Amino acid sequence: MLATKQLHRLHVGPITLQVDGGSCVSIVGRSGSGKSVLLRMIADLDPHEGDVLLDGEACSGMPAPQWRRRVSYVAAASGWWNDKVGPHFRDAAALRELLPRVGLAPDVGEWEVARLSTGERQRLALLRAMTPENRVLLLDEPTSGLDAESTWLVEELLRERLAQGTTLLLVTHDPQQAVRLAHRRYRLADGQLQESS
Repeated sequence: MLATKQLHRLHVGPITLQVDGGSCVSIVGRSGSGKSVLLRMIADLDPHEGDVLLDGEACSGMPAPQWRRRVSYVAAASGWWNDKVGPHFRDAAALRELLPRVGLAPDVGEWEVARLSTGERQRLALLRAMTPENRVLLLDEPTSGLDAESTWLVEELLRERLAQGTTLLLVTHDPQQAVRLAHRRYRLADGQLQESS
C-alpha cells in the first residue's frame, strides 16, 4: 500500500491518501492546480513536508534512488540523457518484448531519440519505468500524445500491471480514461483532493 501523510509543497496539500496495491487512483484538475507537483512529491523529486510510505517503509528513511526504483514518476515529457534509445533501458530483451505491446517497431531501441514523435517518447518513457523493482507508477498524462489505438494498447498494459499488484496514480485530463482505469477518482482543487463519483 502507498500512503501519503500530510504531504505539502507550494500550493498543494497537506495531502493524506492511501492507495492499495493493484489499484488505480485518477486525479483530474485544472492546469496549474498542482497535479504534477503532487506526483513529484510522492516520487521524492522535489523538497516537501510530510512523508510517503510504501508498505510501511518511509520514503524519508531510504536513499532517493532506492525509493525511485520502487516509486517511478513518468512525466508527460520525460527526459532523455543519451542520443540513442537503447541506453535508456537496462534490459534490452525485456524492451524488445514490450515494444509490440504498445505499438512500437521492434528496432526502436536502435533509433536516435531525435527521431521519436511525442507519442513514441511517451510510450517509451512508460516502458522505461516498468522495471521488476517498480511497485508504483505515477503517470502524468501518459497518453496525451497518443491516438485512440495506441491509447487502448497502453491502457491494456496498465491493466495487466494492476492485475500483477502495481499501484497506479494517474493524472489525466480525459475523464473517460479515469472511468476506464481508476478504482477511485479525485479532483485536485484549492490544494486538496476531493473524491468524485
